[in-house]
Amino acid sequence: MRHMLNPLDFSVEEIDRLLSLASDIEHNLPKYAHVCDGKKLATLFYEPSTRTRLSFESAMLSLGGSVLGFSSADSSSAAKGESVADTIRAISCYADIAAMRHPKEGSALVASQHSSIPVINAGDGGHQHPTQTLTDLMTIRSLTGRLGNMTIGLCGDLKFGRTVHSLINAMVRYPDIRFVLIAPDELRIPSYIREDVLKAKNIRFREVNHLDDAMPELDILYMTRVQRERFFNEDDYIRLKDCYILDKKKMKLAKETMYVLHPLPRVNEISIEVDNDPRAAYFRQVQYGVYVRMALIMTLLEVEKPC
Repeated sequence: MRHMLNPLDFSVEEIDRLLSLASDIEHNLPKYAHVCDGKKLATLFYEPSTRTRLSFESAMLSLGGSVLGFSSADSSSAAKGESVADTIRAISCYADIAAMRHPKEGSALVASQHSSIPVINAGDGGHQHPTQTLTDLMTIRSLTGRLGNMTIGLCGDLKFGRTVHSLINAMVRYPDIRFVLIAPDELRIPSYIREDVLKAKNIRFREVNHLDDAMPELDILYMTRVQRERFFNEDDYIRLKDCYILDKKKMKLAKETMYVLHPLPRVNEISIEVDNDPRAAYFRQVQYGVYVRMALIMTLLEVEKPC
């Protein structure tokens, strides 16, 4: 029995097979409609989520399975003080696989250690968000035809953004990857990512404060939110906030082949005027998330690919 707690739990070869399965699902959706008949997915969401929870539910329903679970800690026995370990032991009696989101880092690991069914980490604090990373990889591969030989700009909250940390860890396994890290000094990439991942693996990267400085060289721009509460004072936020709003003017600086991704939800960091640009891929990214979660559920349940 396997779990998906970290994007690195799967080898590059296994990721490639999973993304190929997701691509086949995308193009042949009807033939997968009953591969999980009789199977149940438990969605254990201890904190609010829209896209991730509904994406998992859509994925399982599209495979012919069913879904049970809860959408907040207040609506579970956690409100009574029940531990994650006890919850997953009970859920293992009801379901065949579980997807769990929890605000505390390491919670998915704890669940996996006490579970008799596969556990998928749907986000644990600021730590990991592996299915978002798989979605990002599928989006990049589907749009560009490759997962290597590219320059990726990561913009916004690089300090606390778990999607950014997961994506860096996943992408450094591919050849000739370069990063441009675009953030205010207050929200720079953590030192453990800079030193233990980027520098340790001799990955080329540079850090800049302004989005305009990076746009012309990027193949992928991955936007995230810059949140007012992350700054030590209001003046710094006001001084920098407009540097991280992607609009038509900034898009004119980019290649015609550059794509914009965003894990969503957005606030104002991507102007709605960008939505109609063919390079805006963040809503396509949402759709790819369903296909990749379908493929992951099938893989962890060891469901055979239909003929």
